[in-house]
Amino acid sequence: MTLVVIGPATKDLVIIGDDESCKVGGATYFQSFVFEEFYPDYQAIINCSDSDLAEEFPDSGKVRIIMKDDTHYFINRYPFRNNRDVREQLSNFADIPILKSDLEEVLPDEIDAFVLNPLNRFDFPLETIEFLKSFGVPIFMSVQGFLRISDVQVNENYTIKLDKSYDLTDILSGVSAIFLDESELDIIGHEFDVDEMVITNGSHGSRIISDGEIKIEVVKCDDVVDTTGCGDTYMAAYISQKLRSKSIENAGNFASAIASEKIKYNGPYSSCR
Repeated sequence: MTLVVIGPATKDLVIIGDDESCKVGGATYFQSFVFEEFYPDYQAIINCSDSDLAEEFPDSGKVRIIMKDDTHYFINRYPFRNNRDVREQLSNFADIPILKSDLEEVLPDEIDAFVLNPLNRFDFPLETIEFLKSFGVPIFMSVQGFLRISDVQVNENYTIKLDKSYDLTDILSGVSAIFLDESELDIIGHEFDVDEMVITNGSHGSRIISDGEIKIEVVKCDDVVDTTGCGDTYMAAYISQKLRSKSIENAGNFASAIASEKIKYNGPYSSCR
């Protein structure tokens, strides 16, 4: 049985203060490093136009590429070195949807669960999501990509605005868990037929709404180096633990600890540092 993680790999420009660096990114990329450590029976499926991006994953043999005519590009700017909760983002808003026919070519024969990581509203058409729901396995989904719309154009890219520009009921209905932050929750509201809502709040910790609400305290980190991909790391760590222990609270505490470890270093999570 295999955990199938689906979503774009990206080319990112990260700006922290006056320092700039070009990196591979995307939720599926950051999550693959966590799954490699804690749930190694996984497969990553990425959509992009550059097959070399797969070589940056922890195990390129576990990556399947859906070749498209464009690649997602992001600029992540952190204007304040001492406050990484503040981030400014731009994107090219690549229109490279993952189609049912694309997935039929690359999905494994046996599947434990799906992890869906849209980076904008084009990535997962409703038909694709309905196809994945038909497998009858748990689906874990990040929400932010569905809320991203283009705002002000800056050169070839656009600033990102978050807004509920269309009805998400059919997309989110029946999903096992959705992952979002407090500002995104304010946009979409609570009224969705999902088993769990995992809500992060940066350095203020997280909370999980299921039958009740569980507060997860943040694991303090005094030396914050790189917060890019922290939410993706939290999500993957949560899923890894939840699939094994079935405990929401254990999964949340584990995810908080792993996310805290990730931000001590540049790049994705690694237990070998």
